[in-house]
Amino acid sequence: MSTGPIAQAAEILLVEDSETQALQLRHMLETNGFHVSWRSTAEAALDGLNEKLPDLVIADFHLPGMNGDELTRQMRLNVRTRAIPVIMLTEARERTVERQGLESGADAYISKSAEQELIILRIKALLRRRPSLTSDEQEERQSPSFGTFRRACILIVDDSITRRTYLQDMLAHEGYAVTAAPNPGEALRLVHSVDATWDCILVNLLSPGFDGIELCRQLNLYRGLAPLPGADAPSFAIVGLGNEEGGQLLARAFAAGVDDIIPTSIEADGMRVRIRALVRRKLMQDENWRIEAELREREIALARARAEAASAEALAKANRELEEANDLLKGTQAQLVQAAKMASLGELVAGIAHEINNPLAFIQAHQGTVERLLTEIEGKLPPEAGLERQVRKSLDRIGAMKLGLGRIQELVLNLRRFSRLDEGDFQTVNVPESIETVLALLGHKLGTRIDVRRHYKAVPDLYCSPALLNQVVMNILGNAADAIKGTGGIDIETESNETTYTIRINDTGPGIPPELRERIFEPFFTTKPVGSGTGLGLAIAYSVVQAHKGSITVTGGPAGGASFIITIPRQIVS
Repeated sequence: MSTGPIAQAAEILLVEDSETQALQLRHMLETNGFHVSWRSTAEAALDGLNEKLPDLVIADFHLPGMNGDELTRQMRLNVRTRAIPVIMLTEARERTVERQGLESGADAYISKSAEQELIILRIKALLRRRPSLTSDEQEERQSPSFGTFRRACILIVDDSITRRTYLQDMLAHEGYAVTAAPNPGEALRLVHSVDATWDCILVNLLSPGFDGIELCRQLNLYRGLAPLPGADAPSFAIVGLGNEEGGQLLARAFAAGVDDIIPTSIEADGMRVRIRALVRRKLMQDENWRIEAELREREIALARARAEAASAEALAKANRELEEANDLLKGTQAQLVQAAKMASLGELVAGIAHEINNPLAFIQAHQGTVERLLTEIEGKLPPEAGLERQVRKSLDRIGAMKLGLGRIQELVLNLRRFSRLDEGDFQTVNVPESIETVLALLGHKLGTRIDVRRHYKAVPDLYCSPALLNQVVMNILGNAADAIKGTGGIDIETESNETTYTIRINDTGPGIPPELRERIFEPFFTTKPVGSGTGLGLAIAYSVVQAHKGSITVTGGPAGGASFIITIPRQIVS
């Protein structure tokens, strides 16, 4: 059933390997007024994203080679494609893959057997949430200043054809462009080629056919040399496949320039995560360097414009345009730094919580057994044995252990909650519970010297991005704790009405001078001593609040300190 075309035709990229299903979907979408382009693989879709960007992507979860979830994950790592809505398609019986698709960054999940009206309504709902762009803004989004999309290139050096094939198939399925070399000679030839753009090189350190340590040393030496005059030096990561428990091998490998070592016995999922983290960091660094190079080029252009400007009016116009471009690039760079930081922090926190939780459960189980046995022994001891005091003391120690284990369990729970707060999609969040998690994680800063007073007057649930509480509230509370010297207090108050939700944070610190209150939200501006702050925290907080179409202001607090007021419009979700 058709629901009628939308006012302005939207461009949709359809990624589906089945030609029959692709034709059916394309006919349905074009009948409802959408413009549709089709790609049969995720790799072809990524190449197409370097051309005209679509308004929305519809991708099948199961694709030949790279799956739909990895396609979404790669899109979320690039500045140009990060904000494009993605709908994941699967069969109706495959409900177990819904979570995997959504966790990769997809905005919605739809079964292929769903009614056409439901699919069209879901597409229109996602397109409504995107801001309408003018032709100039659309052209700017397509411009090269945002950086083109490319797949990460990985080189595998291993003399075992079985292991080479295994690694090549596994990494190619992750969406990487993978090349294999059987020996160091072939590897060095590939690395020295003029058009080589390697992001990561995997070297088998335990290979019986060649000296893996020596090959890593040669690769590390080549990283510091530019292949041609005026060209940039290669910046690939060197990863050794070996044994993490071999102390001598580890020392020699890292001395040779290896960036990381992955055990050959690691499970496939563990290897994927390790390599994915390395490649993500490398791509983030490349994007950062590209932005910094463009900043330098724009600064040179600004100096040239000043020298060549024939009149004050022309010079002022050139300065204004270039300064606006610089501010845009600086803001993009700040977001990239924060994105890499929060992604790594989320993975680290989740990993630590998981590793602590397993032995904690083991200890708690045995603690209960020991406590039960001691209780039984206490009841069966004859009076003449004279052991009542020792048994009672042991039971007291077991009780103290139980209290300590409970505190560790609470810490693990808070860490796991915090790792989930790094999710970027809008969702219903329990505000008091999330603030308490943030306060627990800031316990080392607050201690007993700062009294935190809560005044939760608003409704508990808020539909927002968890980053509002993770990055914004945590940054403000952390700054307040740093500003308060000695003892003091912090008041957290929430209020809500039918249209807005307000979070107010007051502290008893020295406050912020009026002449600086307008500048504290600028990127790289900080009032902390050199080396103590980057000046990105409140700039990121301002961007997060702006993304909610809200406002963040700072005034003088009732106790003489600073008062931050965060106000965002409420969204009612049925």
